Amino acid sequence: MARISIDEALDRAGTGAFQRRLLGIFGLVWTADAMQVLAVGFTAASIAATFGLTVPQALQTGTLFFLGMLIGAYGFGRLADKVGRRRVLILTVACDAVFGVLSIFAPSFAVLLVLRFLTGIAVGGTLPVDYAMMAEFLPAKSRGRWLVALEGFWAIGTLIVALAAWAASVAGVQDSWRYIFAVTAIPALLGLGLRFFVPESPLYLLRSGRLEEAKTTVNRVLATNGKPALGFEEELVSAPQGVSEGLFSGGLRRRSLLILAIWFLVSVSYYGVFTWMPAKLAGDGFGFVRGYGFLVFVALAQVPGYVLAAYGVEAWGRKPTLVGFCLLSALGCLLFVVSTSDMMVGASLLIMSFALLGTWGALYAYTPELYPTSVRATGMGTAGAMARLGGLVAPSLMALVVSEGLGVAIGLFAGFLVIAAIAAVVIDSETRQVSIA
Repeated sequence: MARISIDEALDRAGTGAFQRRLLGIFGLVWTADAMQVLAVGFTAASIAATFGLTVPQALQTGTLFFLGMLIGAYGFGRLADKVGRRRVLILTVACDAVFGVLSIFAPSFAVLLVLRFLTGIAVGGTLPVDYAMMAEFLPAKSRGRWLVALEGFWAIGTLIVALAAWAASVAGVQDSWRYIFAVTAIPALLGLGLRFFVPESPLYLLRSGRLEEAKTTVNRVLATNGKPALGFEEELVSAPQGVSEGLFSGGLRRRSLLILAIWFLVSVSYYGVFTWMPAKLAGDGFGFVRGYGFLVFVALAQVPGYVLAAYGVEAWGRKPTLVGFCLLSALGCLLFVVSTSDMMVGASLLIMSFALLGTWGALYAYTPELYPTSVRATGMGTAGAMARLGGLVAPSLMALVVSEGLGVAIGLFAGFLVIAAIAAVVIDSETRQVSIA
């Protein structure tokens, strides 16, 4: 009997209709998750008006949301490595949809806080498992490009929530946060039904000893892509693990510490910028750079960032692309610090949006490839938890540092991003076109 590895089978299947469907299903929920995350900044003023609060008090919804994401990312990531990716995905998307819809009708601020916390747990659990699972259905030669494409749906979610907030502002509707939350719930509701059509990861099935199920799933991928199925004489096998299990075991300790540090530093910088930006631009802004309308242009600037990251991770490699975007993000922050005109401020914000989202694209493509199947979802979940920790720290850090001046705060983020670039340089692995075990 001929033995064929999962990587050889996926190379034979290539990328086609199956991966496009998977990208559409995962991308729909990824869009919903981006909208849920960024709704924090777009709804604070309206929530404050509804419940008679200050904006900082209303931003507690964001604090509880990010705390929930931290818990969900770490907990559900570990669970996905134990019970399977598919079950966790269905559960988290269902919770995302249910608690997201209930948030629309919250009768009090206390109830809203609880619902946003629960929604955060669900969203936090969805994000890392999505990426782990998508990576395990892709051949090595094109994995990076497709993973960045999935991350690109974040830009779509950003654009939709910015447009929703802009429309609500122009229309002058009361309790606009309810309408924004309604818009954010729609993709999760649609994505819930579609998730039932996603099979379990063949790599996870192989690692769990479910060989026939793994072969059936691979044959489904082959058939959907118009390729001949594995024959009776072909036995599907997994590649040797190659490293010890455990994120901080000898073989993984260094890369785990470095990649998790990068996630934290990039997250603090990203959320530090994008939690104050909506409120700042909606208020006094920077001369003509003001209002939710400009945020639409900021969201659009993310799209070419993803496109360049998708090209870079395959053409230049994961590490060079990640390092380059970190440094470009730092440059955008420094341009803001030294800006002497509204035009320069606007340009710096667009550069930050372009480069920071390109950084996320490269980071999401690189991270799941650093870990073996047995701990891949755990690794992504832990990375997601570090990102949510950054999201929790960022508003408090902004409040502390911004008293010294907004430029000082943005300059601090530039320093964080340079440190992240240095950390990426010293990671001991480049994973471009490398098979995942």
